[in-house]
Amino acid sequence: MNDETENIEEEEGAASESILLIDDHEEVVSEGGRKVRRRGIFLLPNLLTTGAMFAGFYAVIACMDADFSSACVAIIVAMVLDGLDGRVARLTNTQSAFGAEYDSLSDLIAFGMAPALICFNWALSSLGKVGWTICFIYVACAALRLARFNIQLGTTDKRFFVGLASPSAAGLVVFMVWAFFENQVQVTVMVAMVAAFITFAAAALMVVNIRYLSFKDLDFKHRVPFIVMILVVLVFAVVSWDPPIVLFAMAIIYASSGPLMAIYARRGNLLKTFPVGQAAANSEEDETESEPRQDSGQ
Repeated sequence: MNDETENIEEEEGAASESILLIDDHEEVVSEGGRKVRRRGIFLLPNLLTTGAMFAGFYAVIACMDADFSSACVAIIVAMVLDGLDGRVARLTNTQSAFGAEYDSLSDLIAFGMAPALICFNWALSSLGKVGWTICFIYVACAALRLARFNIQLGTTDKRFFVGLASPSAAGLVVFMVWAFFENQVQVTVMVAMVAAFITFAAAALMVVNIRYLSFKDLDFKHRVPFIVMILVVLVFAVVSWDPPIVLFAMAIIYASSGPLMAIYARRGNLLKTFPVGQAAANSEEDETESEPRQDSGQ
């Protein structure tokens, strides 16, 4: 009787799945040192990821209506939700391979496609083929950046990003549009060229092998010095003065930090290889050795 009941339940489950035309997600996870197959997905982190993707989609719709302020605010909302979904997944132990892939697809829409279309509709469309080519390069570099991040997940130092993260690159492009639009800067050929340069620079920084601080080692669960809270209040106060300008300046500073750190590290390695004092001593020895030769030659 039990076997017949189980068979009936299995047939009913198969029938319901065939009616819905949607198979439930199955994923192999590690539990207690052994592989276990689990069905279904975690709701909370994927709900936040869906919210970030919706914000990116809404930004595209807003920029098509020339509402660039709303489009830029929507990208900020997507950034907040994108930062929350990963942390919520780690805090609630609801991380999954499905969530990681879904998050990457959401990022490609919110921080790849949306910023490119916002910038194109605002200024780059006036450059013709050059404008949409640069936008496509940005989208392609965002996709390459996310693909590389996925395959390097768990093998790199979590304190650093290799290349500019796609939300930061999106901030560099979107905050530029927001700052210019809110200050009623007329879109001229020169402004469009500046926008094209910044968009191309953001695309290039996403794929170069330059390290950026990820700030993932910040501890939000334990006590911090009181001055940290004061600094947080000061940051909010400064941003409130003129959000588009201040956020654009912060995006430029962070985007520049990677190349500057790389130059500083390379300079430090060169100094270790060729110490300044030793190089000066060698040059003095060369001069003293060259003088007798010159005298003997004369």
